[in-house]
Amino acid sequence: MKNIVILISGGGSNMAAIVRASRQRGWAERLGARVAAVISNRADAGGLSFAREQGLATAVVDHKPFPSREAFEAELVKAIDAHQPALVVLAGFMRILTPGFVAHYEGRLLNIHPSLLPAFPGLHTHRRAIEAGCRVAGATVHQVTAELDHGPILDQIAVPILPDDTEESLAARVLTQEHLVYPRAVESFFHQGA
Repeated sequence: MKNIVILISGGGSNMAAIVRASRQRGWAERLGARVAAVISNRADAGGLSFAREQGLATAVVDHKPFPSREAFEAELVKAIDAHQPALVVLAGFMRILTPGFVAHYEGRLLNIHPSLLPAFPGLHTHRRAIEAGCRVAGATVHQVTAELDHGPILDQIAVPILPDDTEESLAARVLTQEHLVYPRAVESFFHQGA
């Protein structure tokens, strides 16, 4: 069985969408893949409760006590690798990762970004799209590389920007579409022979 490990920092709505899709679509039977564990850098991450309720292994590796990003990531790698992942999925994991961490999971580390990359990498994507006068926003699932929000694109989904949109209203609509595109991209990753 190919294991998926999902990293979260908060509520975990994308993680929950992936877990639900994996079960509804029978990934274990069809793809030989399953969500094996959910790991957070915050003990109070709401998504951990959902993961436990689903019978998934959970762990917390709090970044705060570590003297460096590398020291934190060394411990995080131990927690992830305990599950022998075929794929590591960043689902609202709010830590910038070092090139060493990214290289360790090269070709099997995915992220979702709330814009139609290459447009608006980084933060405040919805505000920037509205301010730029864009008519369309969306979300992108991509492989993670050392360059922030610049890895190969696996899937995208578009969301119209409405005339009265605020940063918050657009973010909420994009998030509902993230819940569709992220599971689809993970499934596609395994279809392509991961």
